[in-house]
Amino acid sequence: MKLPDLQEEAWEVLAGFLPAAWEEQAKTCEAMQRARGQIQSAAVLLRLILLHASGGLSLEQAALRAREQGLVDVSPVALFKRLRTSGPWLEWMTAEMVKEQSKNWDAAAWGLRPIRILDATDILEPGPRGSDWRLHYSLRLPQLSCDFLKVTDASEGETLKRLPVRRGDIVLADRGYSHRAGVAQILQQGADVVVRLNSTAFPLEGAAGKAISLVDAVKGLPVGRCLDQPVWFTHEGRRFALRLCVLRKTRAATQRAQRKSARKSRKNGHVLQPETLFLAGFVMVLTSLPIQWGTARKVLELYRHRWQVELAFKRLKSLLALGHVPKSTDPSSRAWMQAKILTALLIERLTTEARCFSPWGYELHG
Repeated sequence: MKLPDLQEEAWEVLAGFLPAAWEEQAKTCEAMQRARGQIQSAAVLLRLILLHASGGLSLEQAALRAREQGLVDVSPVALFKRLRTSGPWLEWMTAEMVKEQSKNWDAAAWGLRPIRILDATDILEPGPRGSDWRLHYSLRLPQLSCDFLKVTDASEGETLKRLPVRRGDIVLADRGYSHRAGVAQILQQGADVVVRLNSTAFPLEGAAGKAISLVDAVKGLPVGRCLDQPVWFTHEGRRFALRLCVLRKTRAATQRAQRKSARKSRKNGHVLQPETLFLAGFVMVLTSLPIQWGTARKVLELYRHRWQVELAFKRLKSLLALGHVPKSTDPSSRAWMQAKILTALLIERLTTEARCFSPWGYELHG
């Protein structure tokens, strides 16, 4: 009895997770304008790209592996040329996979509001130029699945304005996103924020419209107790209400935070202000969630989950080696990064399917 080709069977299952019409889209995106050379189909092209990017193989190793497996006999140069033109196609597939997987993440199915963590991480190219790319990434709780991503160059900073939101979303973000314009946009779209306060970039007001002294507001707070204070901010002539939720750190945690602030100030050539040094001893979070949703302690506990996106970045950079781009041209860099992200999404989908494992190993259709 002839044994089944397990490699081909595994590919068929994996391809079943890709968005509909992914092969036709290869022509639309000009990754497969015509069948030329040894690469006669979109499936062969994608398998080659995944061998290279996802498998951590060089172009030469990927070409050799493909030849040994009987997939295709292609030169490393030919593979590189096809990779350069595949960026838009790979980007389309990652976007469609995020949309498709989001359909299964309806908040009603989980009995709670959608909670999304937004953050960004730098991706480096070879050489001394520093950060060349930035991955903007949103992780959904409790599923721990990506529901938004965008690759930009390093000049585009962190902003809440980039994230598409729907009414009812709760967006978690660190102090890099503590800007009035972004928070105002989220609130105007009917969503809520839980964002770490950057006291120098986000001036707060009291009920009468006067500036608040944060030092005076928090200096009497004992360790382990929470402060919950109504605050306001103004953007483009409109006033918005928030809550300031504060927790005083322990003495040891305060000393670590103050040393970190001092190092950062020296690195940036800034003079560390006494107010900044004092406020480093507190965790200060802004939220638009009403008191009926939960106390300051509950808001601060929710903010702790923001660390999950940092762990996601660690997984991407360690397991998939996304931290450094082994390319030197814009098209090939973008294509390589999109292939890595597509791999991460496929892994997420496989993990989700494994939770409801079936004897036949794949989703039923029809």
